[in-house]
Amino acid sequence: MEQVDVLVVGGGTVGLAAAAFLAKHRVRPLVAERHAGPNVHPRATGVAIRTVEMLRELGAEQALNELAVDLSGAFGKTSARTVRDLDPAELPAHRAVRRAMTEEAGAISPSRLRGTCAQDRLDTVLLDQVTRRGVEVRYGTELLALHQAPDHVTGTLRGPAGEGKVEARYVVAADGAGSTVRRLLGIPVSGPGPLGDELANILFEADLAPLLGDRRFALCQITHPDAPGLVVAIDGERRWVFHTSAAAPDAGPEECRVLVRTALGDPDVDVKVVSTLRWRPQSRLADRFRDGRVFLAGDAAHTISALGAFGMNTGVADAHNLAWKLAHVLQGRAGAPLLDTYEQERRPVAATTVDQALLRLSHPDLHWDRGPGTASRRAAVGMLNAPVVILGYRYTSTAVRGTQPVLPSTEDIAANLDGSPGTRVPHVWLTKDRPTTEDGQADRLSTLDLVAGRWTLLAGPDGETTPAGGAGPAGTTWPEAGAEAARRAGTELACYRVGVDVEDPEGRFPAAAGISPDGALLVRPDGFVGWRSPTAAGAPDLPAVLANLIGCG
Repeated sequence: MEQVDVLVVGGGTVGLAAAAFLAKHRVRPLVAERHAGPNVHPRATGVAIRTVEMLRELGAEQALNELAVDLSGAFGKTSARTVRDLDPAELPAHRAVRRAMTEEAGAISPSRLRGTCAQDRLDTVLLDQVTRRGVEVRYGTELLALHQAPDHVTGTLRGPAGEGKVEARYVVAADGAGSTVRRLLGIPVSGPGPLGDELANILFEADLAPLLGDRRFALCQITHPDAPGLVVAIDGERRWVFHTSAAAPDAGPEECRVLVRTALGDPDVDVKVVSTLRWRPQSRLADRFRDGRVFLAGDAAHTISALGAFGMNTGVADAHNLAWKLAHVLQGRAGAPLLDTYEQERRPVAATTVDQALLRLSHPDLHWDRGPGTASRRAAVGMLNAPVVILGYRYTSTAVRGTQPVLPSTEDIAANLDGSPGTRVPHVWLTKDRPTTEDGQADRLSTLDLVAGRWTLLAGPDGETTPAGGAGPAGTTWPEAGAEAARRAGTELACYRVGVDVEDPEGRFPAAAGISPDGALLVRPDGFVGWRSPTAAGAPDLPAVLANLIGCG
């Protein structure tokens, strides 16, 4: 019988992300995908900045940007009777909004995405990552049965070569909203389920340059009564998607072509309908994300209504959270209790995200509006600003020490990324060993880059200072404590004194991290703060803290 450490069921975005993150942590999974090949029909186009950060960790941020559509100077989300009716007078306001969003993102993240990136293009990047790391993706292979034993899971697979069994130590179920794994395990789901009308997702090709001129856009809400819907740019040149409720269930290519031409406002434009997918927004949450050695991720764990572009990004974050924990346990660097923290952390985030997406169905204007008074109107209905939903949450689990669960702000993402335990480590630009680029400029790296998928201790510039009280025993300065913590836990722990081992040109790190110059953050491999010591007085506690966080204490 074939044996693997991890079987990933589902080779879509979340399954490929899980495989890529596992491979980065030196675990080579097997991916089984029931479809014959990668899905070439775009389903989502909103790649969040946190997802880009995770691709950056894989070394794939540039590849993602090369496939993204450059939307500088374009409409973002706009509305018109037809595409032909887009008003160029509205462009300056859209450009101002985009500049503001870019500045806000630059303050909290090292990552950039130059525009929209369709899900099939993201999948291309992820598939390249997994294949280059030696992961096998078996297309045309479906899961038929699962059997759990105390120390493994046996999956029955059927593929092009016939039926066979695979024994895996763990299974990641990333097989979508209709998850076979979830059904086989009997895990219930809660929530309203299907929402609104069924929609047709029409992928089409058309040269819209003569129609658009300089009026490029990411999303255009069409209000024409005969073809209401949303036109989405896929490559910004020839490939587009039209989501509409006006297409009959049995609509063929010609009927879809007529609808597209109506939405475009040009009955003569040459339109090629490539494919059509029927879909309906849904909102569901699995009652649990784990059953023994099987973990649900992505749509198998939660289906999130589309407004907000939260669904795919939440799924990728699930995979990122789970991968390092599985790797640590498989490699003997953490105790089995660490795996309990996957559900402890990700299910509350998913529940909040599901609720926030539902609120946007009732109040779509509050999602898009950036005008005066919008923040108070969002607060009145319990809506969080979108960046806070995507990145401003806080984990509470046994893999975090000292979480403060109340968010400082429901609007300001920067206020939430303050170095508190359970939050993503604050981004600060640094320079290491004073390298320079070819043009003589300092080469920057982020605090996130220092973490790079491993346990990391980020101390302030006075981080080698012995705590008050004198010389003390070995292990009372941060470098000594870090060495002892790594030895005791049997895991790698990178240690940096920010401002000494790496340059902090603006001296921002201590304030950004919420520590004094001799304090420190203990950052987990997923970039989230596991523990914070405001001063060096906490250095003697570090070995015990790390052992406790990884489930060995």
